[in-house]
Amino acid sequence: MKKKFSAAFLLMLMMVNITAPLFASSHREAPLIANDPLADNTDVYAFRSPDDPNKITIIASYIPGQLPQGGPNYYQFGENIRYEIHIDNNVATAGDDITYRFTFNKINEDPSTFFNIRLGKQNLKTTYKMEKSTDGGTSFQTVVNKGIVPPPNVGPRSISSPVGLNAPDYNTLINKAITTSSTGEKVFCGTSDDPFFVDLGGIFDLGDAPRTTGTKPTDGLKCLNVSTIALQIDIAALQKNKKALCDAKSILDP
Repeated sequence: MKKKFSAAFLLMLMMVNITAPLFASSHREAPLIANDPLADNTDVYAFRSPDDPNKITIIASYIPGQLPQGGPNYYQFGENIRYEIHIDNNVATAGDDITYRFTFNKINEDPSTFFNIRLGKQNLKTTYKMEKSTDGGTSFQTVVNKGIVPPPNVGPRSISSPVGLNAPDYNTLINKAITTSSTGEKVFCGTSDDPFFVDLGGIFDLGDAPRTTGTKPTDGLKCLNVSTIALQIDIAALQKNKKALCDAKSILDP
């Protein structure tokens, strides 16, 4: 029997913590968060996983407008930022029922070069720790330690040649970066294409969207990347009573 997503699913909150929580979500159009691009949450997506209907995929993206050719430094998650995904699945309790926290760390494996990748090493290799709280953020359990963020897709010489990482292809690096936490969530942190479509040029030309000039809308985010945190989670683990999917009347808050 097919199940529908309840409105409670839309109560999931995204929050990024620096010294104070930031609730802004934008593609650089929110004026305050535009000054702190590493903490800028562009979009949050939540949907039933197409490869497994018993799981939910949650995708949170940050750092908008990344040029794929933005070397030599490219784009990195911030080390002094707590990236968090908050889930409120029980309206009867105060606060967030599940919190996932991500903390990133960068290491310069080869200080002798400005190239991002050279001779099997990365100029800014990024790893992360993922923590989980189920008591409103009072305590956290480390569920992934030293998770790998794949390097930017610099180009074939950097990725696949012997003077680079000597990997078969970039997809191999992506697949190696997908891991499973100790509590069962599948996790990926890294660069992805921004899937959002928005005619930024038209919208901010005095709201000229759809274009009154007769020209077609233009995807202002086409061929631009974002830094993504993706989770695949059992639906039962997200529901307040941990019911199996077949027993739930709705998703998250039966």
